[in-house]
Amino acid sequence: MILRQLVAIGLGPRISSRVSRGPLVETTRSASSDMSEFRQVFSKAKHIAIITGAGVSAESGIPTFRGSAGYWRKWLSQDLATPEAFFRNPSLVWEFYHYRREIMQSKTPNAAHLTIAECEARLRKQGRSVVVITQVIDDLHFQAGSKQVLKIHGSLFETRCVSCGDVAVNQRSPICDALLGKGSPCADASDAKIPPEDLPRCEKNECHGLLRPNVIWFGETLDSHVLTKVETVLDTCDLCLVVGTSSIVYPAAMFAPQVASRGVPVAEFNTDATPETNRFMYHFKGPCGSTLPIALACHESEVI
Repeated sequence: MILRQLVAIGLGPRISSRVSRGPLVETTRSASSDMSEFRQVFSKAKHIAIITGAGVSAESGIPTFRGSAGYWRKWLSQDLATPEAFFRNPSLVWEFYHYRREIMQSKTPNAAHLTIAECEARLRKQGRSVVVITQVIDDLHFQAGSKQVLKIHGSLFETRCVSCGDVAVNQRSPICDALLGKGSPCADASDAKIPPEDLPRCEKNECHGLLRPNVIWFGETLDSHVLTKVETVLDTCDLCLVVGTSSIVYPAAMFAPQVASRGVPVAEFNTDATPETNRFMYHFKGPCGSTLPIALACHESEVI
């Protein structure tokens, strides 16, 4: 089964899965940083896949919640972003996600988001496509104007009912009255211990079931419908960009290397090299908000 059994966020792939069709080509040379050469490749590409990670949102001031800097109170995100944590202590988990929602609602798209959205709109008029495959759970790509976005880890501004399964967009702030003023990240902050009946509840057909954030937690499988769309994009792209990601979170970490293995140009845009850098044709070091506007600007060959 092609992508559908891959396990999400931080876990290694559990099965052998292909992303791309066609002959495999091993990349042995070091990644190039020749922007003019990349621009020539970009000018000829008809179907561009852009894989984005937390580094893109970090430039808007959104914490990555990964590694030693990812503590909320005494907890790492890996401690709270699990089904077990939610059913053990839904109040604590909702406090954490309420804090994240409040942060994200205060942020705006940066130059990287805006550049990607502008590129998509411009190339669409030329009969070319740009599709974003993102690991982030904020909505900054949409706010910037991107239309073709596949969110493989879900959305923080959607909820899912644990009783009836209904998924709904929810951008209320706070999402329920009991969370008003809660969620302080301070290590000495007291847990709110909100009764389950006062946490976000389902409003569909008087279900009133407990709501959870509609994000993929550690140990959960990705949405098969989203993965099918991702597979189609990766199978048909003739240029792939990897933007603001460490290339260590599976299954997204395997997407670009497998695209590169069939000879498709892959360009990495990141503040540092990653474990996959030398498998790609290009690597551009620096903030994505600085490098992407140069890389994706209107090429002289484009007919506007």
